[in-house]
Amino acid sequence: MLEVALAVDDGNNIDAKVDTEISTCLGQKPPKSFFLFAGAGSGKTRSLVQALRFIQKSHSRRLRLHGQRVGVITYTNKACGEITHRIGFDPLVEVSTIHSFVWTLIQGFDEDIKAWLKVELESEIADLKDKQAKGRGGKANIDREKSIEAKTRRLATLPDIPKFTYNPNGDNRGRDSLNHSEVVKIASAFLSEKPTMQRLLITRFPMLLIDESQDTNKMLMEAFLSVQEKYSAEFQLGLFGDTMQRIYADGKVDLGHNLPADWATPTKKMNHRCPKRVITLINNLRADVDNQEQIPRTDAEEGIVRFFILRADIADKMTAEKLIAEKMATIANDATWNKPEEVKTLILEHHMAAKRMGFYEMYEPLYRDDTLRIGLLDGTLSGLKFFVNRVLPLVEAKKGNDSFIVASIVRKHSPLLSKTTLKAAGDKQSMQIQKAREAVDALWSLWKENKTPRFIDILRNVTATGLFEIPESLQPIAVRSDEEQKLAEAEIARKMAANDREDETILDNWDQFLLTSFEQAKPYVNYVTGKASFDTHQGVKGLQFPRVMVIIDDSAARGFLFSYDKLFGVKERTRNDFDNEKLGKETGIARTRRLFYVTCSRSEESLAIVAYSDYPQRVSENVINRGWFAESEVEIISV
Repeated sequence: MLEVALAVDDGNNIDAKVDTEISTCLGQKPPKSFFLFAGAGSGKTRSLVQALRFIQKSHSRRLRLHGQRVGVITYTNKACGEITHRIGFDPLVEVSTIHSFVWTLIQGFDEDIKAWLKVELESEIADLKDKQAKGRGGKANIDREKSIEAKTRRLATLPDIPKFTYNPNGDNRGRDSLNHSEVVKIASAFLSEKPTMQRLLITRFPMLLIDESQDTNKMLMEAFLSVQEKYSAEFQLGLFGDTMQRIYADGKVDLGHNLPADWATPTKKMNHRCPKRVITLINNLRADVDNQEQIPRTDAEEGIVRFFILRADIADKMTAEKLIAEKMATIANDATWNKPEEVKTLILEHHMAAKRMGFYEMYEPLYRDDTLRIGLLDGTLSGLKFFVNRVLPLVEAKKGNDSFIVASIVRKHSPLLSKTTLKAAGDKQSMQIQKAREAVDALWSLWKENKTPRFIDILRNVTATGLFEIPESLQPIAVRSDEEQKLAEAEIARKMAANDREDETILDNWDQFLLTSFEQAKPYVNYVTGKASFDTHQGVKGLQFPRVMVIIDDSAARGFLFSYDKLFGVKERTRNDFDNEKLGKETGIARTRRLFYVTCSRSEESLAIVAYSDYPQRVSENVINRGWFAESEVEIISV
């Protein structure tokens, strides 16, 4: 028995007490809420699954008897699938993304939703009219007028909507549809203000576990915390996460701080993923942020880390990175570094991917706006999905002379061939079908003589033919007259030439995007669907790879949200940085440090960091002086 015990107790089970503590919380009466800190590679998902198995074993009968379920919110559909599989597809546990979960709460409350939208639209219209009264003529005046018209039309149709619809994975067009942002806002407001919604939540889901809680929308997280505080004897929250791995701007910055005194705060200490050298590095990276420090497994390899620095203005960065991979093959005694498909190349900012893959011009103006950014990054932005989910597949099918796919797309998505339209056409359905064919031909004509149209050309073409429904966000632009469109293009051209961002509106961002070439749509789709040869911190969340190359390049990352030169101490921090720190607001340095932590902590064996800078020598001196890297691990490369 002693031998068996020794075999099991190999020193790598130090966090077993954490799962026991969570089980104790889940078994208490009244329930005890908790926040689990689980750093990189610590087995957060394993602890979540263990918690669910404890609930299945200890609470299943009671929950089923009362018609209740356990709610689990996680970040992606893929993560939902993994957790559901690991708990045996038990219907007792509802695993869903945040949008899916909150829709199950508000779905059917149509009159309440209608009332909320009425107030919201009236407020937005009043704000636009106020700006219109104070503003000058020109494009901004036209844009506001079109927005007022679109919102007024939507407001007028609200009384006629019997039931609202929403698809967490869909485009959500149509006057009865809600968009992703609205669903989160409505759910947050209802949970914060309506006792009926609060009772509904705790009655349906007396236990709610939230994975990646640091990235859950701030408004929603605060609503959940408020409900838990109000109904602490009936409603239990379990938060799993690590604030150092927060990657989205709308997450709750101070999550885990100022929790109620009766909450448990278990902490996982062991990193089961990374080698010892990588763990030392990521501990150093977060040393100035918090006191969380991980330890390696007793059987962890030593691991290899190298920091390569190159001048930012070198002409051929891809060749330089290939050379570095060859160096790593020698340093790590691992020939697999010479196989690009076996090396996970991570870039720290989406602008770098956009430049490298050729969709920067369409990407950058949408990224600038906070309200558009997340939808752009995860591919859910409805105005963009119109082009990549409707137009692009149709155009690709036409290029491949696949008439079957073309017909299928039009039948499924075009209002010209909807059931309602065909039914109304009666015995003239053949004329309606011909109209759809002509609309497809009109769109395809934009590619004649090997031309590639702009997004705006496609939008105006589809608006004229009615081939597809135009998303609400693009309608103010789609309905412009020819003269108004010329004026808008001239104004955007002037602003771009002068780099004038003063009073920039969402429609300005859409306009600048629309004036770019449609040929950028396909590489953008490849990027957001994970088909690119490299990935970002968002795309590899929770994943690990034997060989990781991290690319740092402020010049390609634009630097207005991130700055590695500041993190490495070679560029002075601005007054704005210090002001934000004093106010407890997010700073570019904090954002940058987190992304660096997330990417470095993906490595299971060896890690190469490639930094482009105008100050190679200073970067080298500073990262060595800070103790992040040994002198033997840093190399300045001249190409």
